[in-house]
Amino acid sequence: MYRYKITIAYDGTNFAGFQKQPKQRTIQETLERAVNKIAKKPAKLIKVYGSGRTDAGVHALGQVVHFDIPFSLSDNAMLHALNSLLPLDIEVLNARQISSEFHAQYSTQGKRYRYRLALGEFIDPFKRNYTGHWKLSLDLKAIQAALPDLIGEHDFTSFCAAGGHTKTNIREIYEATAVYDKIQNETIFEFYGSGFLYNMVRIMVAVLTEIGSGKRPEHDILRLFKVKDRNQARGTAPASGLYLKKVYYPEKFSK
Repeated sequence: MYRYKITIAYDGTNFAGFQKQPKQRTIQETLERAVNKIAKKPAKLIKVYGSGRTDAGVHALGQVVHFDIPFSLSDNAMLHALNSLLPLDIEVLNARQISSEFHAQYSTQGKRYRYRLALGEFIDPFKRNYTGHWKLSLDLKAIQAALPDLIGEHDFTSFCAAGGHTKTNIREIYEATAVYDKIQNETIFEFYGSGFLYNMVRIMVAVLTEIGSGKRPEHDILRLFKVKDRNQARGTAPASGLYLKKVYYPEKFSK
C-alpha cells in the first residue's frame, strides 16, 4: 500500500463537519468517495484520516489528511485526480506520497487556528458564513493585555464544551494574537498551540470578546483556569468565523 499526505482547504458552510456521519454531508465522506473512485472501487473501503475534527460550519485553510491506496501515482497526478473529483467547496492544495510512519492525527506537533470577528451594528450578508459578529464596541488593548494569560501550559477545563473525548484537558498555547483589520472592520484572532479541546478556540474568543467589551475583568482568564467550570466561561463564538489555518509536523513530515 502507498500512503499519501494531503493538505486541503474547504468552505465548511454546507458540511456537517469533518467526521463521517450517517446521512450527512461531511468532509471525510466526500474525500473517501473521491479516493475510492481513484482506487477503482477496491474490495475494502479506503479510509481517510484527518489531523482532527472540525465542526459544522468551520472552515480550513490547511487541514491535513492521509490515506493508503494499493498503487502509486505521482504527487501531481494525485493532486489533479482528487481536484477533478471533489466539489468546489474543497480544494486539494498539496499531495505527497509519504512514509507509512506518518499519521495525520498522531504525528501532529501543533495546530494554528484563525478566528475572524466582524464588527458593526449589522451583519454583512456576504460575511455571515465566514465570520463571527459583534455589534458592541471592542477595546483591542484590553484583549491584547489578556492574551499573555493564555500562553503556556494550563488546564483548559473551563474552555472545553461537553462532548469532547480526551484523557486530559491540559494544553499548551505557544502564541495568541489579536489584530484589527481596518479595511474589513474585523478583529482577527490567531492561536497556535500543542492541541485544542472541543470548541476551545471558540470559547476563548467569546471570553476575550467579553473582556474587550468590559463584561469581564482584564485578567479573568486566570480565574477561569482555577475554577475549572465551563459554565463560568459562558459563551461560544459562532462556528462561521473559525478556520483551521495550519497543522504542524516533525520536519521529516512537514513538506
